[in-house]
Amino acid sequence: MSAPISNPLSSSTPSSYDATSDRDVEANTRIVQQAIAHFQRGDIPALLDTMTDDIEWHIPVVEHAAYTGPRHGRAAAAQFFEELAVHQTPRRFEPRQYIAQGDEVVVLGHYAWDVIPTGRQWEGEYAHVFTIRDGRIARFREYMDTGRAAAAFRPEP
Repeated sequence: MSAPISNPLSSSTPSSYDATSDRDVEANTRIVQQAIAHFQRGDIPALLDTMTDDIEWHIPVVEHAAYTGPRHGRAAAAQFFEELAVHQTPRRFEPRQYIAQGDEVVVLGHYAWDVIPTGRQWEGEYAHVFTIRDGRIARFREYMDTGRAAAAFRPEP
């Protein structure tokens, strides 16, 4: 008779459940929801107040879109929003789903933009990943279709 097969994912010891982790995840989600609401209202100073001084800000580089690329610090994030306003304006910005675990909150959504320099429009799905530290946003990463954005920013030949 062969030995029973053990499941490495199961444990004979019950997992230690910490109820505060649920509260932290809910609080982190609320912080991100507030930050997004500030952006949607155009209240950039309030949005910046949700960030740590040393925030890591990562927007993928998009060809011909000068506001894109990584930045570090709240002042650099403020500069991002100033440059964003010069280059494109949102027609729609729709967070559709919040997924939170530990200190990270992922927001899946859809947005549509008017590109000011070219007069073109583009839209797409996005994933925003926020990392929360001490009740503030410490890191932001955006994942998007850079090809669509680059096509809208591409100058006429």
